[in-house]
Amino acid sequence: MSDTLFNYADPQVAEPVGIELQAIRPDIAHSHRQIWRQLARPGCWWSGPERTAIAQESRNARHCPACVERKSALSPDAPTGPHNATTDLPDVVVDTVHRITTDPSRLSAAWLSRINEEGLTTEAYVELLGIIVAVISIDGFHRALGLPLEPLPAAESGEASGYRPPGAKDSGAWVPTVQPEDAGPNESDLYPGGRTGNVISAMSLVPDAVRMLITLSDAHYIPMHCVPVPGDNGGRALTRSQIELIAGRVSSISECFY
Repeated sequence: MSDTLFNYADPQVAEPVGIELQAIRPDIAHSHRQIWRQLARPGCWWSGPERTAIAQESRNARHCPACVERKSALSPDAPTGPHNATTDLPDVVVDTVHRITTDPSRLSAAWLSRINEEGLTTEAYVELLGIIVAVISIDGFHRALGLPLEPLPAAESGEASGYRPPGAKDSGAWVPTVQPEDAGPNESDLYPGGRTGNVISAMSLVPDAVRMLITLSDAHYIPMHCVPVPGDNGGRALTRSQIELIAGRVSSISECFY
């Protein structure tokens, strides 16, 4: 694989939206390629083919009549028709992927307990969530600029590692997390300086999911070490205030309950 998704400077790509695409920072394309490579590999709880299938189902959810019906229902538990699934993932996995993708503001701890009872473990759920976040972020970038979606990567063979951080414990969240003081050698890189925010520790039950989040955040937002400093814009063209105004507006439109 090359380190570019495709030729951003292609005038045939740029013409429909009138954007000088050569101005797109190369670190963004590079970060997307890193994510795609990681997504294709076996994870802690899902194989490479399962991980790419989860990514495909996240894309399918955007065109799923059952998801549209559920989104408009008074309760997210209202009965709907079958999902527009194109993979052989178990029904509970398909429903979970579609629900996170299309109706995230109405997720609940009770719902998570139910899917655990149906066979989707908390560890597998967190890894699945990380995949969805990555796909939605990369696809959203392309849609915002009027660019075609990048084809999903070819899955790599191999077995899931089954790794669970020994320091993971109940910290008051829906799922166990690893706090900085409990991070072992395999998680220490997640907390440079021994500090963190909830947005980082939230998926720390699967450290590689956090690493994908950090890779995306460094490119799409600002580097993590800049976040605690209110005036630090990470060298971006926008001021930090402008960045946060846009981020807050997008979060509101996306119904981010966090």
